[in-house]
Amino acid sequence: MKITSVNVRKIEKEDSRMRGIASILIDDCFAVHDIRIIEGDKGIFIAMPSRKTATGGYRDIAHPVTPEARKMFEDAILPEYEKVESGITESNEEPQEE
Repeated sequence: MKITSVNVRKIEKEDSRMRGIASILIDDCFAVHDIRIIEGDKGIFIAMPSRKTATGGYRDIAHPVTPEARKMFEDAILPEYEKVESGITESNEEPQEE
């Protein structure tokens, strides 16, 4: 599995910990939208798309099931967010090959 495209949109809201929204394309055939980029007490992290349940809680709609997959998402999204945040580049670029 390979993340073939990342698109990050910066969110500028002073009263919110959400810093951006990301979409990714996996293997040029499966898209995941509405991945939130959150500033937490221990730094920036991603939160997968979720919906509110009948009991008032939240449940992820889609999410990585292994630590390796989660790291792959973070390693693709967070550097792209940093570029957008610093104004270095526009988002929607393909991730670099390692």
